[in-house]
Amino acid sequence: MSPTISAKRSGTRWVITLIASLLAIAFLWLQPPASASAEETDDGQEITDFYFAGVITFDDDPVEGVVMTIKGNGFEGETETDADGKWRLYVPEKETYTLTVDEETLPDGVIVDAAQLPEGTQPIAGTTASFEVEFGLTGTKIMNLFLGEGERLTTSFIDQLASRLVGGLNFGLLLALASMGAALIYGTTRLSNFAHAEMVTWGGLVALVTTSFWHLPLWLGIIAAVVGGGLFGWALDAGIWRPLRRRGLGVVQLMIVSIGLSLALRYAFQYLIGGGTRQLPGASPEPFRFGPISLSYIDLIGIVVSIVVIIGVAFFLTRTRIGKATRAISDNPQLAAASGIDVDKVVRYVWILAGTLAAISGILWAYFRPGVKWDMGMQMLLLIFAAITLGGLGTAFGALVGSLIVGIAVEVSTLWIPSDLKYASALVVLIVILLVRPQGLLGRKERLG
Repeated sequence: MSPTISAKRSGTRWVITLIASLLAIAFLWLQPPASASAEETDDGQEITDFYFAGVITFDDDPVEGVVMTIKGNGFEGETETDADGKWRLYVPEKETYTLTVDEETLPDGVIVDAAQLPEGTQPIAGTTASFEVEFGLTGTKIMNLFLGEGERLTTSFIDQLASRLVGGLNFGLLLALASMGAALIYGTTRLSNFAHAEMVTWGGLVALVTTSFWHLPLWLGIIAAVVGGGLFGWALDAGIWRPLRRRGLGVVQLMIVSIGLSLALRYAFQYLIGGGTRQLPGASPEPFRFGPISLSYIDLIGIVVSIVVIIGVAFFLTRTRIGKATRAISDNPQLAAASGIDVDKVVRYVWILAGTLAAISGILWAYFRPGVKWDMGMQMLLLIFAAITLGGLGTAFGALVGSLIVGIAVEVSTLWIPSDLKYASALVVLIVILLVRPQGLLGRKERLG
């Protein structure tokens, strides 16, 4: 073995060791201090300072086993009444929530008596068992619910399906923005970037800091988040990925570095904003109803913005010089470099574009959840990879198609399965399609071996 090759390998090992050490130090430094685990109730709820509680009765007798759920501000909780009809639901903060009584667990022919709802409780139109609830001056709210005979208001399957399809389209479009950026990165560098989740979180985080912490107008916060996303993508490539590529690290080594980077960034975000969920200005507005479909003005804006941005990306990839070079590198990087294309320059543009798309997706995701949380991007990461694989690795248009399928599958699946399992449905769809078409919907067959 020549001294030159030995020196190169030694230098590569030194770089890997240094990066691993820095990531380990960052992880340990940013890890929150160890503390006693939070107290939990018998049904698994984390005990906080804020809760809704009460008793459910029918003809002055307590009703046992009634399932109660609460949802809002990115939080979901569930409990059921005990032998005395008592229930309690803890929430993380003092906000407005949606409380739902599972009517399947009520006696036959019985509904919640809307005429006897506690003060400050508003029934949701079209239902007999869902209510908008909010706290008073204290952090507790007692809500005794009385049952009475009546006819349950239900929504037909067709109406529910239409509502879920529109919700899935909305989710699929915002997922597509993140997935297309990640697909472009994979296509040009063959890097499965696990830190792409934190690029999504970064968009929501910058918007939160500029609007809620610095009290700037929302439009200025959105501009700052989009610009900040592009700069973040540029900084990641200039400071980490380009130097590692030049040192000849393989795709597996780069993927492991991206996992470490994801952990470091995630806990850095937690250190900055804490572990709670914070809302952007105007979150959870009153929705409009279009027949069975319920959409807020933020949902409509999000759909329009997503479509416009996706059309812009399509124009960039098909009509501009840099876009055509990006596609050429995705097809064959060696041939593209031999034909005179500056691969490093194009990859730098791809990282900037991916960071911008991830930031826009992060802002829309913060309104869709709703709320900004330190690990919000991680909740999308598996779906991003599923969409990219489903559409065909390395193709942005495949990622778009895959994202729409994943988004619709996730939302529509709640018609048959519990909402806690809805993200698993996307993986089931992925497995079924890959069994039929292993290269993905828009991927090309490749010879192995």
